[in-house]
Amino acid sequence: MYIENKSGGLAGGEARIGRVTFSKTRSTIYYQGRAFSSLKGRGFKANFVERETGDEYWISGPKKNGADRLYGERVGVEIDEEAREEYWMDIRNLPDKKCQNCT
Repeated sequence: MYIENKSGGLAGGEARIGRVTFSKTRSTIYYQGRAFSSLKGRGFKANFVERETGDEYWISGPKKNGADRLYGERVGVEIDEEAREEYWMDIRNLPDKKCQNCT
């Protein structure tokens, strides 16, 4: 999934591609020991909130073209090691980049 911290404003902040798990109802996402609850349409440019901090996030499936950031900022997106090969090979269809850890 694509995970972007929106607590810094519309342009967003830190962003990552990584593996997540879902609750049975899919209203909670778990990533790196953190829990994110759905804003159920109440967020502004965000769709989840981190339970512990209250920070808002945009979480979605990564795009095939790599243009995941909302406003197309030219800021790199880190890719977690365990998702890197799958991201470049299966999602982006760019196997030559499978050793790259940033978009």
